[in-house]
Amino acid sequence: MQHAAVLFTPIPQRIARLQELAYNIWWSWHPEAQQLFSQIDEGLWELVYHNPVDFLRDVRQRTLETAAVNAEYLRQYDAVLAEFDAYMSPKSTWFTQHYPDAKNELIAYFSAEFGLHESLPIYSGGLGILSGDHTKETSDMGLPFVAVGFIYPQGYFRQRLDPSGWQFAEYNKLNFSNVAATPALTPDGKEVVIEVELPGRTIYAKVYRIQNGRNPLFLMDTDIHPNGPQDRELSARLYGGDQEMRVAQEIVLGIGGVRALRALGISPTVFHMNEGHSAFLVLELVREMIGKGVAFDDAVREVQARSIFTTHTPVPAGNDAFPFAMIEKYFWQYWPQLGLSHDDFLNMARQEQSWGPQFAMTVLALKLSNRHNGVSKLHGHVARGMWNWLYPGKSQDEVPITSVTNGVHTATWLAPELKALYDSYLGRDWVDRIDDNEMWKEIYEIDDATLWNVRQLLKQKLVAFARQRTQARLQRMGQHAIVSSLLDDSALTIGFARRFATYKR
Repeated sequence: MQHAAVLFTPIPQRIARLQELAYNIWWSWHPEAQQLFSQIDEGLWELVYHNPVDFLRDVRQRTLETAAVNAEYLRQYDAVLAEFDAYMSPKSTWFTQHYPDAKNELIAYFSAEFGLHESLPIYSGGLGILSGDHTKETSDMGLPFVAVGFIYPQGYFRQRLDPSGWQFAEYNKLNFSNVAATPALTPDGKEVVIEVELPGRTIYAKVYRIQNGRNPLFLMDTDIHPNGPQDRELSARLYGGDQEMRVAQEIVLGIGGVRALRALGISPTVFHMNEGHSAFLVLELVREMIGKGVAFDDAVREVQARSIFTTHTPVPAGNDAFPFAMIEKYFWQYWPQLGLSHDDFLNMARQEQSWGPQFAMTVLALKLSNRHNGVSKLHGHVARGMWNWLYPGKSQDEVPITSVTNGVHTATWLAPELKALYDSYLGRDWVDRIDDNEMWKEIYEIDDATLWNVRQLLKQKLVAFARQRTQARLQRMGQHAIVSSLLDDSALTIGFARRFATYKR
């Protein structure tokens, strides 16, 4: 992959592959790779919020030259690059070992947000963190996989507090030259720009590529010419705007996302919708097949067989639905391409509400996919009750919504100090054997004092971080206080973050 090297401080040839590392999110779950940057200039590393692309733009050339002749640094550099090369070109993976005959399979994973790293603020919460961890784990396991979403130039807002304690939202425009995103290219080397028709106009979206380990993400941006001001704002912010903007966003995500893959020469065999935001993609898949002469019913069955849907919440606000009048406005030219009447098209996703019938994205996704899951065992049960009405004659337990309990990408969330401890006692390959119950018995070989010392070290770092951030906040508000007594690293400390969703836990 080519990068805009002119943006960076010239890098000595001996350590030139730092740029390659910076453009692969692999570094975000490998502490040794992060240390290659932080050891060069720790202050700058903190200043750019652990963003290696931004780091290489701002670091002084003399500092890089010093690292390039430091024997210990070069030893670590060579070790990390050897590990990276082995990862990117493995002899085998979990997938090739378990599915040796599935060489032609490819999963396309659509999500409205991806939580990969804080330097890419294109996520807001659990949905995005799940998507980010999911994509990293597919890379580790060697699954044939691509992801599709938006890049959101203004990202998601930062929460700030004013002097009176009120929260306000602060948006910062994302400078694409400062993050690990490059223009996605067609097979013949052209930048990808796709078109999606909306009422009275065509929207254009440029596609960017982010390399996440072995697998790419393709993220769209509508803030380009010749889009008008309204459409340039379409992908500006995550979950911004009114319902008109929301339906247009989801049309671009689902229909435009499929067209982006086609322009890239990518033909997935499986389409996975992470929540209903991208559900319009199933309509585009049906339209494609009808264009090849396949009858509507046969096209629907084929699309159902290739589609997976993960639902995240049965709370009404979490399930997008649009008034019929709005769908008529946006799709009156589309349903004839499916060979459907006005009523047949709307009934594909019909959900009756007290304020009138709605075109429900979850209903569309459930109807046009054969495999559906909630995100915990309890949530699966709740979702089966929520959507029981879609399956007349079936009891709640017979509703075809299973569950796959949310997990985390261990290497992303594990503290480096604990990783080093596990490496010592379980072997450096323990993360590849994380589902091996026998391996975890070795954890009891760690003596209590060693484990406790690591835990206390991490707690001390957390307390120091909390004090530093509190001090900075007070200074911004023009207040002065001594924070050295804030929190006690020897005391039991209980913290609350956000909320507990009772329908999931």
